[in-house]
Amino acid sequence: MMDPQSSEASQKPRLPRGVRLKYDETRGEWLLLAPERVIKADPIAVEILKRCDGTATFAAIVDDLARQFSADRARVESDVRALLDTLAAKRMLDL
Repeated sequence: MMDPQSSEASQKPRLPRGVRLKYDETRGEWLLLAPERVIKADPIAVEILKRCDGTATFAAIVDDLARQFSADRARVESDVRALLDTLAAKRMLDL
């Protein structure tokens, strides 16, 4: 389990300028839009990304998701970290 005082736990992920999460009514799906890029966001990614507002810490996002979905916190933490790291590497998320 992550130490709540670690720098990783206190990260406040957010979508950078020019990147947004949008629901496409026509297709009936969520999309992560960036200049010249579109990524379909599955329901799990949407729940994570909705919380990446630049105010919630990584630890708070993980706690909220684990509580909302009655899921194992360690599993949620691993899944959230994997998604955020992938998006950050693509410059579609600021950590």
